[in-house]
Amino acid sequence: MIDQLADAVLDGHERSIARAISIVENETSETAHLIGRLFPHTGNSKVVGLTGPPGAGKSTLTDRIVSSLVERGKRVGVIAIDPTSPFTGGAILGDRIRMRSLTGLPGVFVRSMATRGALGGLNQACIDVVDILDASGMDVILIETVGVGQDEVDIIRVSDLNVVVLIPGMGDDIQAMKAGLMEIADLFVINKADQQGVQRLKSQLDYLNMLSGLEIPIMETIATDGTGIEQLVNAIGTVREEGNRREKLAEHRSRRARFRIQRVLQSRLLQSALDAFGEEPFELLQSRIARRETDPYSAAERIMNTWLEKKHEIG
Repeated sequence: MIDQLADAVLDGHERSIARAISIVENETSETAHLIGRLFPHTGNSKVVGLTGPPGAGKSTLTDRIVSSLVERGKRVGVIAIDPTSPFTGGAILGDRIRMRSLTGLPGVFVRSMATRGALGGLNQACIDVVDILDASGMDVILIETVGVGQDEVDIIRVSDLNVVVLIPGMGDDIQAMKAGLMEIADLFVINKADQQGVQRLKSQLDYLNMLSGLEIPIMETIATDGTGIEQLVNAIGTVREEGNRREKLAEHRSRRARFRIQRVLQSRLLQSALDAFGEEPFELLQSRIARRETDPYSAAERIMNTWLEKKHEIG
C-alpha cells in the first residue's frame, strides 16, 4: 500500500499527498518506507523559508508570493508552521485557516503543521513533508515559520533560501536578534513599508551588512496591497544564483543531509533506549528526580547503561 501511495504522490495526486503527510506527521512505522521510496525523486523544488518576528505580516506576504508564482505557471507547496496546542499537540490555528484564499488556486497545496515543541520552530515531520511536496512535483515550496527570535533558526537547515521579514518600529529588537538574523538571511524584506520608521530600519540593516561583510539585499513591500511583491518574487528566483552569499547550494544541501541524519539518529536512539529501559522503570526514575533523590545526568547514564547491556545481550 505504501508503494502505491508513493506512486500516487509522484503523480501529484492531492489526496495522496495529504495522506502521505498525515503518515509522517503521526510518526507511524510506515514513515521510513514512504520517505525511502520518495527521496530519490526529490531535489528539484526550490525550498524558500519565510521567517521573522510575530506580527510582521508573514502570512499575508506568503499569500501574495504564492499568487504571483501561480500566475507565472508554478506549482507551489506551502507549509505554515503554527504554535503547538498544549492540550492536543496540534497546530493551534488549524489547517488552511490562515491562507483560505490560496486553497482554491490550481497547483497549490497548503498544509499547517505544529512545531510540537521544537525549539528551532521545525520538527522532523516538517522536513519529511518537504520531501513529499518536492517528490510530488512542486516547483517552489514555501515554509512560513512561527514568529522567531535569535535562537530559532532551524529553517536554515531545511531551505535553499531564507527570506527574513521585518517591520518598521522594531527599534532595539533588531540588535537583540542580529546574530540569528544575519546567520540565516538571504533576503531582508521590510514589510508594512507604508509605516513610519522604514528608513531607520533600513539603515540598521545596512549597518549590520557592513559589520558582517555581507551584501544581503533589502527590499520593501506592502503585502496588504501587493506593493513590491513582483520584485520580491524576482529576487527569490535569482538571489542565490547571483550572489551565492552564504555558500554554494551543493554544499548547503550536504550540510542539510548531515542535519537530517543526526535528527533521525537522535530520534531512533532515544526511542530505542527508552524501549529498552521500560515505561514503568522510567516513571519511577522521573519520580526520583522530582523528589531530588537523583539527578538527570545519573538517570540518563542509567538508561544508557541498561540499553547498552541489552544490546550486548542481543548481539
